[in-house]
Amino acid sequence: MRVLLAGGSGVLGQQIVAALRADGQEVATLGRGAGNDLRADLLDRDAVLRAVEGLRFDAVVHAATGLSGKKLTRHADMEPTDVLRRLGTPNLIEAARATGARRLVAESMMFGYGYGDHGDRPLVEDVDLFGPPGASPELERHVGAMRVKEQLMLNAEGMEGVALRFGLFYGPGVTDQLVVPMLRKRMLPGIADHGRRLAWTAVPDAARAVVAALHHGRAGQAYNIADDEAVGWTEHLRAIASAYGTPQPMTVPLWLVRPLAPLGSVAMTTNLRLDNGKARTELGWKPTHRDCLASVRAGLGR
Repeated sequence: MRVLLAGGSGVLGQQIVAALRADGQEVATLGRGAGNDLRADLLDRDAVLRAVEGLRFDAVVHAATGLSGKKLTRHADMEPTDVLRRLGTPNLIEAARATGARRLVAESMMFGYGYGDHGDRPLVEDVDLFGPPGASPELERHVGAMRVKEQLMLNAEGMEGVALRFGLFYGPGVTDQLVVPMLRKRMLPGIADHGRRLAWTAVPDAARAVVAALHHGRAGQAYNIADDEAVGWTEHLRAIASAYGTPQPMTVPLWLVRPLAPLGSVAMTTNLRLDNGKARTELGWKPTHRDCLASVRAGLGR
């Protein structure tokens, strides 16, 4: 299988490249950076089409983001990714058509179900609404961008679109390169979880899910890709601090976090679990560990 991957230089993208090659597939990466096989800004339609001119692919994976090492604490940190999802996705789909690709796989996120309290029941793809109206103009920009990306990829005429809805990422490239340094500098706070839980996904497990989706995903379907058990934000940080020997995160009141990290505080206080049964049944995928605590104790990310 010849696969075109948008976002191959990112943390997830690098793992996807490795997983695809280990599966025996041929991969070409598309992006602005010098490390990509094909150079183009996803927002520049003409440049994207020029980059793939004369090439043939069987599938296209959209894992492009505009994060560039951002800590995702402010709403503005998400804006480049929001724009890529809304405006870059049509250009990538057009490139897929031009190269003869039929299968599309979209990287999506659990927050597309909406920020806030979803209760204790794990959300199910074919039951719970994805992309509800955001609770504020800022959140609508983020949720709306996820909604648009999924709709474009899943409904592309004549193509087989699949979406993967990941939990919060941890593991290589995230835990070791982002979270641990911030904990050492005491820059990453905890708050009282009060029973709130979040879905988490190990980056290598996410990459394996992309491979599984290329082989087994049903056209027009979305799949939750997350650990079996959800874990609270602060509980996750404490496990990392213990495993890596960093200072434990300071638990601070939410009112103190909100002005400094408005998006981060919304994410930390969201209560959202994901049911991964559909991915287990249809994709043959399952997480390596039941939850992020077991993964951290096993040394994932070192």
